[in-house]
Amino acid sequence: MIDLDAVAANYRMLAAKNSPAETGAAVKADAYGLGVRAIAPLLWEEGCRVFFVAGFDEGVTLRALLPEAAIYILNGLVGPPARDFAAAGVRPILNDPGQIAVWSEYCREKGPQGCILHLDTGINRLGLTEKETVALAEDQTLLKPMELDYVMSHLACGDTPDHPMNAAQLKDFNRLRHLLPPAPASIANTAGILMGPEYDLHLGRPGVGIYGGNPFTDRPNPMTQAIELKARILQVRQVDAGASVGYGATWQAEGPRRIATVEAGYADGYFRNFDNCGFGFVGDVRVPVCGRVSMDLVTLDVTGAPEAETRPGETITLLGGPIDLDELTEAAGVGIYQLLSLLGARYDRQYTRGGEVVA
Repeated sequence: MIDLDAVAANYRMLAAKNSPAETGAAVKADAYGLGVRAIAPLLWEEGCRVFFVAGFDEGVTLRALLPEAAIYILNGLVGPPARDFAAAGVRPILNDPGQIAVWSEYCREKGPQGCILHLDTGINRLGLTEKETVALAEDQTLLKPMELDYVMSHLACGDTPDHPMNAAQLKDFNRLRHLLPPAPASIANTAGILMGPEYDLHLGRPGVGIYGGNPFTDRPNPMTQAIELKARILQVRQVDAGASVGYGATWQAEGPRRIATVEAGYADGYFRNFDNCGFGFVGDVRVPVCGRVSMDLVTLDVTGAPEAETRPGETITLLGGPIDLDELTEAAGVGIYQLLSLLGARYDRQYTRGGEVVA
């Protein structure tokens, strides 16, 4: 179950914090696993006009949903040629001198085309190095044919607001971007928006916070949880003291227990990390994972839950709802980004507004 009201409220909160700068949205990885076909139009209704996806194919999918949106490809000008980007109505984020040269040549032939220039300020993944940025500033020939929509960078340690690298990156970004032709600037992800107005600049690019994930590792979640994952009970059995459950016999009953086998597993994004430490809820009763998570199944000890609510065909909440996702991810040693974006395709995603199922 995905609460569209919670998603909309999270976006509105971030947009208000980020004002008067514009607030876009990262909807890559199928809107972080929540389903881009439902989430992107909702964000458009809330006033979002700038969207970010990882690859070209995601951009094509999003363009069909949002004909008027500005759509940027984070992985850059890779795969299809420049003409296909233009034909699809998606814009590259230029991450290296080679991409800049290709886009510049296309713009010289066809006229100015929009793009974002990515400056790396310390995360060392994608983006121009300082040396490459300075060289581009000294010879701006390649920039002249193109339309520079934004200059951007990305925070390496935004999830830890007090980390000194955040301020250092902002300082370096402001120094480097001012060497280039004037253009709107963007560095703030969800955490950056919440860290303070100095990070807002002209455009925020929130992602995980929109979907209810905590953007911080060291403080309570300021966002509203938007998902509740319920999985169906397939079988319930009584086991005696000393009986083991699951592969590897990593869990043994200390006394008579009722074990529910549930229709979810690591193939659905319910990770092996939850072996013997995850938990679910039956109503308001917490029920622990016992044994290893299998590809398609997980077993939980439902001894303390009412038998009427733990029969085959009933459901157990595995994520969201009464479950504090921060507690769950900390216990399992996984990140909220992984947990959301890897939710499997076999789940039936239902969307609610005003407490009613709408799709």
